[in-house]
Amino acid sequence: MMKKLEIHGVHAKVDEKLKANIIKKIGGLDKYISRHSRESAHAEVHLTESKAKDKNRFMCEVVMHLPKQTIIQLAIALNMYAAVDIVEAKLKQQLQKYKDLHGNGKLHRHLAARFRRKAFSS
Repeated sequence: MMKKLEIHGVHAKVDEKLKANIIKKIGGLDKYISRHSRESAHAEVHLTESKAKDKNRFMCEVVMHLPKQTIIQLAIALNMYAAVDIVEAKLKQQLQKYKDLHGNGKLHRHLAARFRRKAFSS
């Protein structure tokens, strides 16, 4: 689980069930972050409810602060749980890109060394 996760409600009530869902979904995204980045990563979740004419729209915005980058994702849905699910899916993709870009590099070095060993042995 992510060490620091802030949840704010703007014009919306954040009950314990919703809070538990957010901690499970957004807090569990740390497995997509490289190990050396997990310690300093933290996320802010802003939940907003806008009441337009005959339409209730729920917005979930997540700002994830990582060591070399800040990722911001936003989703609007008919209920708060759906908005959180959409943001989670978007964040998974962004974190995979972040991990590929800012990864450790040990894997690439090990693979290159293995190919060099095979080339010299033949």
